[in-house]
Parts: sequence; structure tokens; C-alpha cells
Amino acid sequence: MSDALQFHLEHTCGQARAGMITTRRGSIPTPVFMPVGTQATVKALSPLELEEAGASIILGNTYHLYLRPGHELIRRFGGLHRFMAWDRPILTDSGGFQVFSLGDLRTISEEGVEFRSHLDGSRHFIGPEQAMDIQEALGSDIMMAFDECPPSTADYQYVQRSLQLTTRWAERCLQAWRQRDRQALFGIIQGGLYQDLRLQSLTQLMELDFPGYAIGGLSVGEPPCQMYEVIENLAPHMPADRPRYLMGVGTPVDLVEAVARGVDMFDCVMPTRNARNGTLFTSTGKLNIKNARYADDHEPVDARCECYTCRTFSRGYLRHLYRTGEILGLRLNSLHNIHYYINLMQQIRGAILENRFDVLRDSVLDIYK
Repeated sequence: MSDALQFHLEHTCGQARAGMITTRRGSIPTPVFMPVGTQATVKALSPLELEEAGASIILGNTYHLYLRPGHELIRRFGGLHRFMAWDRPILTDSGGFQVFSLGDLRTISEEGVEFRSHLDGSRHFIGPEQAMDIQEALGSDIMMAFDECPPSTADYQYVQRSLQLTTRWAERCLQAWRQRDRQALFGIIQGGLYQDLRLQSLTQLMELDFPGYAIGGLSVGEPPCQMYEVIENLAPHMPADRPRYLMGVGTPVDLVEAVARGVDMFDCVMPTRNARNGTLFTSTGKLNIKNARYADDHEPVDARCECYTCRTFSRGYLRHLYRTGEILGLRLNSLHNIHYYINLMQQIRGAILENRFDVLRDSVLDIYK
């Protein structure tokens, strides 16, 4: 365990876990959903609005911040927290997923990845040491080790070679990790959909003794049932005294199903992306605010929701804002969806602590399946 992060497991209900992550910038009750602030902003929302919605931690993207505005510039501002005026914890991913998503624009070697920027085509290189340096400059509270994220269609031999490379890179990340008293470092488990490779990756990373462990390489096109199977077989073997993070997931159903299998931490662009597309999450299911049926609807998006959007505005008004392309509509939709996700995690945590998680899980599945 790192001096920068402590984890206390408070209670379990089946495999579902309620715990507390403690960092020097604050405590994070788990299970937790982290709003995604790709480019030092959770799209359309201010830090104050995120705090009021109950966000205890947000995520920043190493790849995008490295390209623009640049990690050295952010270092000169005193780090990402000061740069974006957010004083609660931040987790930064390593940039691996974004780099490997570039396809023909990148070349993988033992040393790292050479790639062309999606912005201007300029050439860049990121390896484990560079990923650590960038994240140290950003000053995040939790950093992620540099990994290769193979496609879901990759064959067994490729995935096996890939996870071995990820392990070697993880070792180099540990060697390059300097700010151990200020920043925690999580290892990322790979192995695709192959259960034996997942366990092999986990075993190798556990020998390196990371403060936390993430499950990477899921939600990349495989059916949800396969994702759940990987988590179900993997999570019981993960250290019980370390946070468990499922990267890039997901829907409300994904959240409750992964919590049921022992996961603590989540991030996903879905709540804000769907909000910008007019899709809102509610206690009775999805609501498409674009539909004509809401034009003269005087009710709030969700009568059970206590967010500013639902306390103040009607469905009819939100539909009007969306159809006229008003920025306020995107902001109000985003605020509601982020509030829904954070509130859902708070409900899940409360249900675990009160030994009624299965009831809550069934209610979410009834609504969203």
C-alpha cells in the first residue's frame, strides 16, 4: 500500500463491497463513479456543480492533456488540480487505451508506442517512463501504469504476448514512480476474454504489489455477458485489501452487475455524452428529451431526483433548449445525468451497508433491462 492511498473495506453483501479510499486530498466512499474530465473539464459542468452533485473524485486523460495543452504547461500551473480549480482527488489514466485506439497511426515496440497525433499528425512517443513523467506533472492522486489494450477480437497468442508486455511495462512504471508519498499507482490487468490469461496477468501484477488494481480491456465491443463472466472469475482472486477499478464502464446495469461481482471503482463518458445527445437516465428508465411527446410536458425529468435540473425545470423546457441548440440544455442534461450516476452509487453503497444490495440490484435490472 502506498503512503498516498489507503483502502479500508467496511462491509460486504455477497461479493459486493463498501469501502473507503483515503488520499491526501480527501476520502472516497466506494463503490464510486468517477465523472470523466478528459481535457481538464467534465464537459459542460463546473467544478462547483460537480461538488454539489456529490462527486468525490474525477478522471483526467493523460493522452489528451499531453497533446493539449501539454503536461509541462500544467506542471507550471502547479498541477491539474490548480489548473482546473478542483481540490478533490483526481485519477489519471495512462493514455494507453487512447494510443492503442489510433490503429495505423501507432507502432508498438518493447520500448513503448510511437504514434501520430490525431490533432495534427505530429509524431510522439510514450513508454512507461514517459507515462509516469506525464502523470507526475499532472499531479493526479492516482496514476495508472502504462499498458497495451488489445482488441476484443485478438487471438490467444496475441493477447498472451500483450499481457507479458504489459507486465514488463508495469515493472518499468514502478521503477519510474517517484512521488510515492503523493501519488498512488495502480496496475492494469489485461488478458482479453481468456480467463487463464486474466489470472496470469493478475498473478504477475500482484507480485509487484501495487496499491490498487484495475481491470482493463473490457467494454471494447464484447457482449456484456462476456464482460461479466471475466469479472466474476477474476475479482475473487484480486486482493481484498486493495481498490478494484473497472475501466471505462458503463451503463446503470453494468454498474450494479460489476458491483455484485466485487468491483469498487468506475468511470465512463456515458452520462455526459448521452446528455449531450438528449438521453437522460431516470429512476424509471431512459428518457429521450428529443421526443415530441415532451413538448407540452410540465413535469420534471424525474420527480424523485433532487438535482437542480429536476428541481427547477420542466421536460418541455429542456426539449425546447435541445431543439434550439441552446448550450444551457446541454449543461442541464449533463448535470442531471451526473447526479443520477453519483446518486445511484450512493444508493448502492447504502444498500451494501444495510445488507439489501440484491433488492436494489433487481430494481435497477427491472428498470433498465
